[in-house]
Amino acid sequence: MDQKAFLSLLAAAVQHGASDIHLHPGMSPGFRLRGDLVNVKGEPLTEADFQTIVQVLFHGKEMPKDLSKVQDHDGSFEVKNLSRFRYNLFRYKGRLGVILRIIPADIPTIEKLGLPSVLKKIAEVPRGLVLVTGATGSGKSSTLAAMIDHINGTSPCHILTIEDPIEFLHPNKKSRLSQREVGSDTGSFAHALRAALRQDPDVILVGEMRDPETIDVALKAAETGHLVFSTVHTNDAIKTIGRLISVFPPEEQRMVRMRLADNLMATISQRLIKRADGKGSIAAQEIMISNKGIAECISDPDKTHEINDFITKSRELSGGQTFDQHLSELFLKKLITRDAAMENATSPADFERNLMYGGNPGAETGTADNGKRRTPPPPNRKAPESDGPTSSQVVVLEGMGRDKEKKGA
Repeated sequence: MDQKAFLSLLAAAVQHGASDIHLHPGMSPGFRLRGDLVNVKGEPLTEADFQTIVQVLFHGKEMPKDLSKVQDHDGSFEVKNLSRFRYNLFRYKGRLGVILRIIPADIPTIEKLGLPSVLKKIAEVPRGLVLVTGATGSGKSSTLAAMIDHINGTSPCHILTIEDPIEFLHPNKKSRLSQREVGSDTGSFAHALRAALRQDPDVILVGEMRDPETIDVALKAAETGHLVFSTVHTNDAIKTIGRLISVFPPEEQRMVRMRLADNLMATISQRLIKRADGKGSIAAQEIMISNKGIAECISDPDKTHEINDFITKSRELSGGQTFDQHLSELFLKKLITRDAAMENATSPADFERNLMYGGNPGAETGTADNGKRRTPPPPNRKAPESDGPTSSQVVVLEGMGRDKEKKGA
């Protein structure tokens, strides 16, 4: 297999809307399509094929002298006129594997992603900590990119990002961006974040909250008047708060609670749900926007469990929402099926209750405009048919199947 064949595989993945590409020796490539891993018809990859793949991954960069000693390696690269790719090179059972994430060339917007418009208001807060959370592959990077793009297009400020690796390449619009990559531009998230405080940023994006030092410096940045964005691998606001506190020693946890109560402005927790039309996925989000009640729940461990009640009641006042409230909205808009909503609901009973009493009391909620109850439509239990790549669809490859005043600075 030559480089041309490998680039053709990448082009086919982009053309078919894949989110990830899986490459394992002894197996044909796989594409992640609409959440499902689909095999691409072709010859199994060989060890020699991986030598070519690695050459493309490290093009223009220093390659490891001995690939046999590489256990894990993160990186990114760009294919001109096609897309950017993030990859993880890893070893399993002594063999080398590669997983690539396709990063769209165009910066996603809040509108294009179908995200709640309240995310724009969250992106416009003058200072504090904003966290986007969710499992791996839940679209956190895209949501963050869309929020950074909103700031970039509306505010004359300095946006500093610290990423591992750099994913979306943001052009300078109204803002000036400095995108730093861990490894090539800086030693670590914590080191880059400490240095960031001397680089006159208004907005700081930290790719991930990985350790106590990074969390501590991120909180210091928020405390000193900066707007800080980051991600955590947690499913909801309560688990996010618990995770951040738990990484610190017991004697420091009370102070961390107080700092979070003062500086955590919002958490956006999301899950990707298959669209009803089968064309990709859409994010369902729990959005916690801090207020005095939530801040008190964060500072008092005996009240933290009450956060969900505040989120539920905040929808009309601030735009916050629970997962189940958003799932109801997406279902009523016919963007997801009832089965998909029920499968992902935190509480199926709450989801059903939202259908009965939430939203616009009309045909979607089962009541006509005259107030008479109508029978809701039967649930759509037919899963979208897969239209993954086939030998006729995918090439069969030879040898391988902010401004200062605003921020209070």
